[in-house]
Amino acid sequence: MTVRTRFAPSPTGLLHVGGIRTALFSWLYAKHNNGQFILRIEDTDRERSTDDAKNVILDGINWLNLDYDEGPYFQTDRFERYSEIIQELLRSGNAYYCYCTKEELDVMREDALRQGKKPKYNGFWRDRDATPPTNIKPVVRFKTPLDGNVVINDFVQGKVIFQNTELDDLIIARSDGTPTYNLTVVVDDMDMEITDVIRGDDHLNNTPRQVNIFNALGVSEPNYAHIPMILGIDGKKLSKRDEASSILKYRDDGYLPEALLNYLVRLGWSKGDQEIFSIDEMISEFDLQSVNKSATTINPKKLLWLNQHYIKNSDNEKLIFMLNSFFDDMNILTDTGPDLSDLVSVQKERIETVKDLAEQSVFFYKDFKKYDEKMSKKYLKPALLKPFRVLYDEFDNDACWDNETIKSILNKLAEKFDIKIGKLAQPLRVAITGKNISPSIYDTVRLLGREKTLKRLSNAIKFIESLGVS
Repeated sequence: MTVRTRFAPSPTGLLHVGGIRTALFSWLYAKHNNGQFILRIEDTDRERSTDDAKNVILDGINWLNLDYDEGPYFQTDRFERYSEIIQELLRSGNAYYCYCTKEELDVMREDALRQGKKPKYNGFWRDRDATPPTNIKPVVRFKTPLDGNVVINDFVQGKVIFQNTELDDLIIARSDGTPTYNLTVVVDDMDMEITDVIRGDDHLNNTPRQVNIFNALGVSEPNYAHIPMILGIDGKKLSKRDEASSILKYRDDGYLPEALLNYLVRLGWSKGDQEIFSIDEMISEFDLQSVNKSATTINPKKLLWLNQHYIKNSDNEKLIFMLNSFFDDMNILTDTGPDLSDLVSVQKERIETVKDLAEQSVFFYKDFKKYDEKMSKKYLKPALLKPFRVLYDEFDNDACWDNETIKSILNKLAEKFDIKIGKLAQPLRVAITGKNISPSIYDTVRLLGREKTLKRLSNAIKFIESLGVS
């Protein structure tokens, strides 16, 4: 039998890393077993589902290159099919109409609580022959078996047993006829021939209800693997309403998709002490038996470390493509500065995200308006006026413009004025970049170019002169 997994998010909020890890595990399991991965959008909650959330799901999956073999399917396109199954369950006696009002249900729950029982529907309309009220639109409830149990041999959680007496007759169709989650999931998994369901362990309590519906339809349920939740750095469950946890926020912050996938695959799954996994290694090594049962917590520092690793080892053209997107948003014209491949080769050894690369490279393309007061006071001191004037002439007169020439000029200047090279390099960095952090001073000067370097060095000389020093 061909392994078929699915990722079935609901578009009721932002897609966060917990959802993407579920998609990744499902995708890897399918790929590992030469199977198929299906994308399904569970959008039956019309009040909370939004087109924006659907687009985030699709954009996130595409950005991470989690290619799906079928889909995306949308549950709102399948209402007719759900209605067919609801009618089938009614005809077979596995479902019934319930006319209880909200007030009556509240009384049932209160009575159960007073008796020390679990507050649930008591099956009032389950086998009732009374004439139903005409002024109430009924819901449809599934007839949960009154005895026995449901055994789930979960790939992650192990053997889990649920007593049917703990379950109530769940609603499978609302009073307006729309199907509910537990019904649609079963129908979709059945029709799409899903063999293995990998999802968050917050769905574990839904599983016995779904298994009972599968049994009523005479269909074998899929295998299940309920993976633990991912917690935020505050120790709380990630929320779909939290923009900071949105998967596209990582893209917009300059993370590489392969770095995020590598990070997520190690959240709850391990293979010895190995930390770096290529996509091919993930596919060949992934197994559900090595997934932990306990929740895991996001570690931003670990993700940054991985992202830095992948940036250092990435092809320049890929980074240039991403960098151009950031520069476009910042209105940076790249024809006014160094070659992008040269820039990336220098910068990628020292930055953590592509967003950092962009923000720390702006000075190569745009002039800064003024010096930071603290930095200028610390670095642009009167004692540097004469060395800067000599340096200007040296840079202006030397025919070559490469790292060796620049290094030679600075070393000779430091020796001439009896200044340590660091005491000259840092003030020069501030003078020509407006910052105290940049690539090596030799790379910085070279990439900036002779014209910009001389212009900014001249500005620095004028600034020091304005302090009243001749």
